[in-house]
Amino acid sequence: MENNLVQPLIAAIISAAIAARSYRKKSLDFSGAISGFAVMTIHIAVNYRFGAVLLVFFFTSSMFTKFGEDKKQKVDADFKEGGQRNWIQVIYNSGIGTILVLTVWTVAGSEDYCLNSKESSLLTFLIGGIIGQYCCCNGDTWSSELGILSDDQPRLITTFKPVRKGTNGGVTKAGLVAAAAGGSVIGVTFVALGFVTTNCSSDVAVKQLPLIPISALSGLCGSVIDSLLGATLQYSGFCSVRNKVVGKPGPTVKRISGLSILDNNGVNLVSILLTTVLTSFACSCIF
Repeated sequence: MENNLVQPLIAAIISAAIAARSYRKKSLDFSGAISGFAVMTIHIAVNYRFGAVLLVFFFTSSMFTKFGEDKKQKVDADFKEGGQRNWIQVIYNSGIGTILVLTVWTVAGSEDYCLNSKESSLLTFLIGGIIGQYCCCNGDTWSSELGILSDDQPRLITTFKPVRKGTNGGVTKAGLVAAAAGGSVIGVTFVALGFVTTNCSSDVAVKQLPLIPISALSGLCGSVIDSLLGATLQYSGFCSVRNKVVGKPGPTVKRISGLSILDNNGVNLVSILLTTVLTSFACSCIF
């Protein structure tokens, strides 16, 4: 019984410390810190590798969000110092992953497994989905936060016409490379820790290495899907008063692209869902 309580206790302590620090550093607002604590605790308590993947996403994304804040403030109409994610953003960006983590726990408990469809096609599918979730989130965040700092001219992904920085669906070469890099970091984290935390045979362990390029593709795929949705179903317009790209129409706003169907959270949720499913199927076929 005591052994069963150790990992959840460690998870709660680590999560509380990170949530409190993130609130002080303005990476999360109060609601984001509370929901973040719950999400982190679940991931770490179920499986240390799931926790590590979540934390790599959170720390690297928070770090890059704070890069070039002076420049971003001039472009981003929704700029907040430090990022200050709220509970809605936390749930939209980790809700699917949390559901999958809890599903893995009901199926296999806290035991760590390699991706191996011969041993368990269900677990391979579920774990692939968790990886896809965070490859998408990390890739899209790296792409957005680093791409906007690039000197490249953004181009709308649907027409390839030049657009202003901050336009939903605008992409740059630097942003796409950052998306692939963000995804690959998730894959590297999962594979590297697996050599320590799993009891797979050596040949199965080595066969986990293709997960790294798969993760890079998932990060890139998630960012591209996000951009396609942003260019078509999310409104972008230029406000002549604020001199910035904004996400809502108005009397001083000239439309650039997109329809007012999804907001940024909705775009994120759909792109995460699609990337999660695609990565799950890819892992089921490859491993």
